[in-house]
Amino acid sequence: MTEQAPTEQATGPLSGVRVVDLTRVIMGPFATQILADQGADVVMIEAARGDTNRVMGPGPAPQFSGVSLNILRNKRSAALDLKNTGHAAVVRRLIAEADVVVATMLPGALRRLGLDYESVRAINDGIVYCQAQGWPLDSESADFPAYDDIIQSAVGVGDMMNRVAGEPSLLPTIFADKVCGLAVAQAVTAALFHKERTGRGQHVEVPMTQAMTAFMLAEHGSGSIPEPPTPQGSMPATGYPRVMTPERRPQQTADGWIQILPYHPKHFLAIFTEAGETQLANDPRFCDLAAAIKHAHELYPLMRDIVKRRTTAEWIGFCREAGIPAVPMATLQDLVDGLPLADHPVAGRYRTLPPTANFSLTPASVRRPAPAVGEHTGEALGDDSIWTA
Repeated sequence: MTEQAPTEQATGPLSGVRVVDLTRVIMGPFATQILADQGADVVMIEAARGDTNRVMGPGPAPQFSGVSLNILRNKRSAALDLKNTGHAAVVRRLIAEADVVVATMLPGALRRLGLDYESVRAINDGIVYCQAQGWPLDSESADFPAYDDIIQSAVGVGDMMNRVAGEPSLLPTIFADKVCGLAVAQAVTAALFHKERTGRGQHVEVPMTQAMTAFMLAEHGSGSIPEPPTPQGSMPATGYPRVMTPERRPQQTADGWIQILPYHPKHFLAIFTEAGETQLANDPRFCDLAAAIKHAHELYPLMRDIVKRRTTAEWIGFCREAGIPAVPMATLQDLVDGLPLADHPVAGRYRTLPPTANFSLTPASVRRPAPAVGEHTGEALGDDSIWTA
């Protein structure tokens, strides 16, 4: 396990890009963490009490939850009251010198604070202004509060889980927040690319329901996408059959758990032959990929019965030889144990999450540890620009 030490030098592909971060909780901070990891200079504007992510779960010190130690890294914190005239002037000065503003406050609040796109554009015409909220700006729901649970329910996750498990439920992760955080980071870099080519900034909107609808229906639109819909026998037209069966889950081996995914007919043939199930080797239900997808609800129970006959190591060895996708099932703790260690000046030792991408010439890095609330307020209020600090 490699130990990481923070460095002040930005080497990422976004080195030199200045970002004013008007986001909260997870979605926006996750997006700006990605930008910061990739070299951007991110100044986040926090309330004096600090952001919610600072108290999301346990942590080694006040203000520093396990969540905030990574999601706030590579950023500077200015504790400013946006309703205070003097503090608002400081934020506008930061914006005047920035390349990007990322905002996740409700549209009405941004307008009242004079931080909506038109107001910001009047300060800095070349700004890339990325705004993310639950629903599109032109909808009557634009100012409705939206958290992950709300968005998951609004984009069909509850229905999907009802069809798989027999009761509506949500995925046990802040799924929509993180997917939309990725969408925000990608949208910002796309707009920066356009600005690099044309010199023009622009308004970028990432409505969570829109981004998640595109995400969910990439495969689950399925037979309902053609018009008229293409039937799937007795199944609803929506939903990708292979992943909508409750039978799709890790398989228990003789000594643990594994995930084996035979994806092509040769994979099925190899497993059935190895297990001595010769009657299944030429079964028309699994003779090609389309048939296997259609009959996944029958294939997976057969696989579970076969897999439990051998150990995890035996199956991994066989699958590697046969070219069949397979992996031992990891626990969340397994993932944590594989992370490198770093030292935080206040919170002590902590484990650092990996960047979302690796760049050969401009690597992402952890340059600054997560700041205390308002650690850089003095720089922001000073006569000299915070961007030169």
